[in-house]
Amino acid sequence: MDSLFQQLINGCALGSIYALIALGYTMIYGVLRFINFAHGEVLMIGAYVAFYVAPWLEMGTGGNSPVFFFLGILLVSSLACALLGILIERLIYRPLRNHARLTALITSIGMSMFLSYGGQVVFGANQKPFPSLLPQTLWKLPGGGEVAGGHLVVIGITLLLLVVLYLIVHHTHYGFAIRALSQNPTAATLMGVHRNAAISWTFGIGSALAGIAGVLYASNIHSIDPLMGTLPGIKAFIAAVLGGIGSLPGAVLGGLILGLIESFVGGSLISSYRDAIAFAVLVTILLLKPAGLLGRYRPEKV
Repeated sequence: MDSLFQQLINGCALGSIYALIALGYTMIYGVLRFINFAHGEVLMIGAYVAFYVAPWLEMGTGGNSPVFFFLGILLVSSLACALLGILIERLIYRPLRNHARLTALITSIGMSMFLSYGGQVVFGANQKPFPSLLPQTLWKLPGGGEVAGGHLVVIGITLLLLVVLYLIVHHTHYGFAIRALSQNPTAATLMGVHRNAAISWTFGIGSALAGIAGVLYASNIHSIDPLMGTLPGIKAFIAAVLGGIGSLPGAVLGGLILGLIESFVGGSLISSYRDAIAFAVLVTILLLKPAGLLGRYRPEKV
């Protein structure tokens, strides 16, 4: 039972990271109807920002305030990635908005490769050890097992961000704007919604979540490299499709399910197949329920 509970916590922590990344995918898809495959590389940038900012913030806090030190790193990384996401949308995707969707899709793949291999030029191709941002603590379970405190922090931060995102989407003018754009962009624009501003905010918020996920993911694997965003980015896309691309609750549900599957598979005799099983989940959901668990079919005019 202790091992089962540990795997459950590990799966929820990993699934929380996938959920944060998947939210960016599904928000952008909900407004623009295209997949931003450069989203995983934004995660990588967030991890590198944290890597280079951590020593300065540690000196600024004197090493006596680990909580403020950690929150400061999350804030700086999220702001840097939000700015990057807005710039990518403004300079790369906006000029292609009236082109075929395939054009934007291919461009996003090219942008992903540009950030990955450009990162090798800027940061170097070798792996770097990621510093421990929080004290390494273990929580004792009643039966004698242990759970890493970092995993509980990841789950807590994700829950807090989900609540904040829910309030933004459902109780702010910006939230009304993006929901209107996702339902009918033409009617929303005619009713006074500033489409460009709403889309920029969507990219900014989605990229900020990816930046925070990058810090949490790097803290989990304890190393960073310019290609680190590729696999979690693809798995977060699988999570978004599993839950229903375009559905915010679906992105969270898909991330948690995928994280739990990987955690339990990783603790079994077939642990070497955990990545393959993630892709098997994608194929299965596309065959059985293409709209995802919480997604809805939307007819489109041709």
